[in-house]
Amino acid sequence: MTQRPFRNDEEIQKSVLDELKWDGRVLATDVGVEVNKGVVTLTGSVESYAKRVAAQEAAHRVRGVLDVANDIQIRVPESSGRTDTEIAQAVRQALEWNVFVPQERIHSTVSKGLVTLTGTVDRWAQRDEAQHAVSTLLGVVSVINNIKVLPLEHPAPEKVRETIEQALARRAEQEAKRIIVTVSDGEVTLSGRVQTWQEKLAVVESAVHAPGVSVVRDRLTIEPEI
Repeated sequence: MTQRPFRNDEEIQKSVLDELKWDGRVLATDVGVEVNKGVVTLTGSVESYAKRVAAQEAAHRVRGVLDVANDIQIRVPESSGRTDTEIAQAVRQALEWNVFVPQERIHSTVSKGLVTLTGTVDRWAQRDEAQHAVSTLLGVVSVINNIKVLPLEHPAPEKVRETIEQALARRAEQEAKRIIVTVSDGEVTLSGRVQTWQEKLAVVESAVHAPGVSVVRDRLTIEPEI
C-alpha cells in the first residue's frame, strides 16, 4: 500500500479553508479555523444552523482531520422575521413532505429557534431523517433530537450483527475487517478504527439502516495511515 505523507497542522488548516471555499454553502470569511494535532476548531458566526453543520461537514472531509470542535455561533438576521410559530409550522410541513418520516408520530417544540423533536419511529434511520428534514429550515438555530426508536421486530443480536457486517462487506471489505460490532437489546456499539471521516459515516450508516436497531453508539476512532 502506498503511504501518504504526513500532514502538519498548517497544511490541514489551509485545506479546510480551501474546502470551505469549494463547498460554497458557507462563506470561508465567516469561519475561523484553528488546528492542533489534527483537531480542528471552527469559530466565527453564520446565519443558520444548516450553515453551521455545513462548515463542520466540510472540515471533516479534509484528509488528516481527526476531530472537529464546532464553536461557530448562529446569528439569525432580523430580516428573516420568522416567529417560533412560523418555524413550528415549517417544521410540520417539512416532516409531512418527507416520505421517509412517519410525521404523524413526531412532535416538535420551538423556543427562540431551538427545535426539540419527540415521538417514536421504527428505525434509527427515520430518526436521523427527521432531524435532517428540519435542520435546513430558515430560523432554526439548533435541533435537539429526543425521538425514540421502537423497532417493530426484535431479531436476535446475532442476526442484527450479521446484517450490519454484511452491509459493511458490500460497501468496503477493508472497513469490515477493522470494525467490531456488538449488539445488546437492540443497542449497537461500533468500535475499531477507520482512516477517514467518510469511512466512519459509511460504517455508522450500515448500522443505522439495520432492522431491529434502537440505538447506535459510535466508538470508532479515525487513524489515518501515514
